[in-house]
Amino acid sequence: MSETVITAAIIFIVLQVATQTFKVVGPSMRPTLVGGQHLLVNKLIYQTFDNDTVEGLLPWVERAEDGEPAFLFHGPQRGDVIVFKPPTGDDSDFVKRVIGIPGDEIDIEDGMVFVNGEPVEDGRTTRPRGATDFPLTVPEGGLFVLGDNRGASNDSRAWGFVNAEDIVGRVIARYWPLSDFKFF
Repeated sequence: MSETVITAAIIFIVLQVATQTFKVVGPSMRPTLVGGQHLLVNKLIYQTFDNDTVEGLLPWVERAEDGEPAFLFHGPQRGDVIVFKPPTGDDSDFVKRVIGIPGDEIDIEDGMVFVNGEPVEDGRTTRPRGATDFPLTVPEGGLFVLGDNRGASNDSRAWGFVNAEDIVGRVIARYWPLSDFKFF
């Protein structure tokens, strides 16, 4: 009996450290995510660390170049849906799709998004907004993010790049309502 309680307590603690739930608010990620849906977010996948602290302890971790964040597993990839603290200073977290990673050149022209000169073939159209001049290059430690519903999304076109340290995590599942369950 005590082994079951201890095992359950350990699983509970690991889940509390590694995951977080998030409720979608607003239409910016339609049709992928709609308001009221609940998401499960992996908080460890993009965990950053200090090179000097971890170097040598974890053999799969590569030392980052100066100025780059060092990720425990790997950094965000194009197409990932992430939750992050917005650079606008809002208290609530945002959910958007990663379009550009460090070093990528982003351009928006004739309703199309281009990454490194190649069109993003996602069936969505968009237009530049805000004070952002295109083309632009994503800096080290930054991400360029867009909502899937580009006409109703407050995203990198308006306020620039997301800093890697502001990422809460990557969306791994949409779990509520149950009829909308999906792994990402």
